[in-house]
Amino acid sequence: MVSPELALLKYNKQGRELICEQDREGMQKAEILDGSYLLKTDRDDLSADEIWRIYMTLTRAEAAFRSMKSPLSERPIFHQIERRVETHIFLCVLAYHLLVAIENTLLDKGIHTSWWTVRQTLKTHQVCTIVLPTTNGKVLTIRKASKPESEHIELYKLLGISSEIIPPRKTWFSKNKK
Repeated sequence: MVSPELALLKYNKQGRELICEQDREGMQKAEILDGSYLLKTDRDDLSADEIWRIYMTLTRAEAAFRSMKSPLSERPIFHQIERRVETHIFLCVLAYHLLVAIENTLLDKGIHTSWWTVRQTLKTHQVCTIVLPTTNGKVLTIRKASKPESEHIELYKLLGISSEIIPPRKTWFSKNKK
């Protein structure tokens, strides 16, 4: 079978057939760009396979952290203090455990899906803040979740989570004070 990214598709109108051929030029370019990983560790008690698995777990934990902090609009921080580095690692591991727990909970219920798919499904269920200035100088803010769609509700049920992600909240304040 030809790899999709290294295939040329042609359609023969007369024969009404689709022809798939290897992209030889593309394959040559890909072979030139092929490389290797070099993972360095001070651990001499691990096999190459164990080192690779640990590395892949770390990569997945970092991706989980990026995935969790992006919706929170967290900016990158370059850690130079040990406790900040430790906090960063803790949050990466916590995010990783959260996404694995979600995937495993769904897997236990026969749903084979990834965190990415869960996130894509839920990204349209949002929390909105409505700001309403009044004629008497006060401002009413209402924080409320959008109405969950059927696929949101189904996913929440599978995860044992209420579909009301936050209760509506009304707050009054004066324009002078924030």
